[in-house]
Amino acid sequence: METGLRQVLEQRGAESPVLIGIRTGGVWLADVLSKRLDIEEPFGELDISFYRDDFSRIGLNPRVKPSSLPFDTEGRDIILIDDVIMSGRTIRAAMNEIFDYGRPASIILATLIDLGARELPIQPDVTGKTLALDSHQRVKLRGPDPLRIEFQEARQ
Repeated sequence: METGLRQVLEQRGAESPVLIGIRTGGVWLADVLSKRLDIEEPFGELDISFYRDDFSRIGLNPRVKPSSLPFDTEGRDIILIDDVIMSGRTIRAAMNEIFDYGRPASIILATLIDLGARELPIQPDVTGKTLALDSHQRVKLRGPDPLRIEFQEARQ
């Protein structure tokens, strides 16, 4: 994932990018990637709970924390990081929130795992691994130290 991100940044001419991780797994990955990519500016953290399109149906997550973007997003190249992409709805919510802070120059999407079950036309620019799971299987990033991928059986 790190090598792929470096290539995309170079191709796009992204100078001084900032990282934004989507809670919780994306924040853990942003922490690791900020060190590996030598990005000195602190990374941002998004809690997209209020931006979800199913908010009125599922209610508020009891662990909601405010988002924290310790930089201006206006005109910036942003690397948006999530642990798992499936439908694309989490990423849509994250981009809506980012645009509420300001209009970035670009957003590069990096995900550790791509499950490929899109409901929206949103694709990562960089993916660590593409997986195909059975309908009863789930994948979860656990951490933060150590980071590990866990496979689970869904409740019926």
